[in-house]
Amino acid sequence: MLSYVLKRLLWTIPTLFGVTLLVFSMVHLTPGDPAAAILGDKANARSVADLRAKMGLDKPLYQQYFIYINHLAHGDFGRSANSNEEVMTEFLDRFPATVELSLVAMLIAVFFGIGAGIISAVKRYSIFDYGSMFGALAGVSMPVFWLGLMLIYFFSVKLGWLPVSGRLGYEFDIEHVTGLYLVDSLIAHDYAAFWDALKHLILPAIALGTIPMAIIARMTRSSMIEVMKEEYIKTARAKGCTRFQVIFIHALRNAMMPVITVIGLMLGSLFAGAILTETTFSWPGIGKWLVNAVYQRDFAIIQSTTLIIAIVFIIINFIVDLLYAFINPKIRLS
Repeated sequence: MLSYVLKRLLWTIPTLFGVTLLVFSMVHLTPGDPAAAILGDKANARSVADLRAKMGLDKPLYQQYFIYINHLAHGDFGRSANSNEEVMTEFLDRFPATVELSLVAMLIAVFFGIGAGIISAVKRYSIFDYGSMFGALAGVSMPVFWLGLMLIYFFSVKLGWLPVSGRLGYEFDIEHVTGLYLVDSLIAHDYAAFWDALKHLILPAIALGTIPMAIIARMTRSSMIEVMKEEYIKTARAKGCTRFQVIFIHALRNAMMPVITVIGLMLGSLFAGAILTETTFSWPGIGKWLVNAVYQRDFAIIQSTTLIIAIVFIIINFIVDLLYAFINPKIRLS
C-alpha cells in the first residue's frame, strides 16, 4: 500500500508542473496589455511602461515563468492589481463559501443520485426507472445558469419561500470560526442563523448539484445492473440472504467502484461549475471573484486561483485513488 501511495504522489509532480505551465501560458498569451487595462484608457505611455516594468511584463516570457515559479515556491501568490491585497488572503476569505456550497451540492447529488440509481437498477424497466433516467438526462443537458434563474423565479420571486442571493440575512451576525456558516452558527448555538444560512444554500446547491446528481444516478444504475448479473449475487440469494443484504451488502459495495471515481471527479469539477452558480446567485465565493478578476484583467488573481483550484482537483483525485485501492486491494498490485 505504501509503494502505491508513493507512486501516486510522484505522479502529481509532473502534473503540477504541467498545470503551472498551462496556466501561465494561457494568461500571458491572451491579447491585450494588462498594464493598460489596469490603468485605463486615459493613462499615458510612460505610466503604462512603468507599471509593466513593476509587474515584470517587460521581460521575456521564459524569465517571467521562472520568476512566477520562484514566487510560488516561497508561498507568494502575488497581490491583486486592483485592491493591492495579497491574493492568498482574499482567496482564503472567499474559499469557505465555495467549499460550503460545493459540499452541500455534492451531498444532494450523492444522496439522491445513488438512491435513484439503486432503485432504477432494482426496478429495471419500471415507470420509476424510465422517469428517473429521463430526469437524469434532463439534468445533464440543463445549463446551470438557466436552472438557477428558473429556481430563483419560481421559489424566490413567485412563491417567496427562499432568498434570492447571499449567504446570510443582514439581521444575523455570527463569529467566523471556520468560514462555513452552517458550522459556525451551530458552534454559536444560533439555530435561527443556521436555518437562515441553510435557506440561502438550498437553491444554489440544487442548481450546482443537478448535473453531478444526474451523472451519479446513471453510473450507479449501470454499475448495479452489471453487478446483479454476477454469480456471487446468485449464490447470496441461494444462501437465503434477504433482499436488503443482497442489494446493499453484496451488490452495492462492488458497484461503488466506478461511482466513487465519478464522485471524486464531480467534486473537483464543482469548483469550476461554482463560477456560473455563484455569479447567478451572487454567492460571495471564489467563482464570482474570479469572474470579476477576468473582467479587470487581474493576472495575479486569475493565475493563482486557477492554480489553486487545479491543486484541489489533483488532491481530490489522489484521495479517490486511495479509496479505490482501499475498496479493491487488487488495484495495489496492478
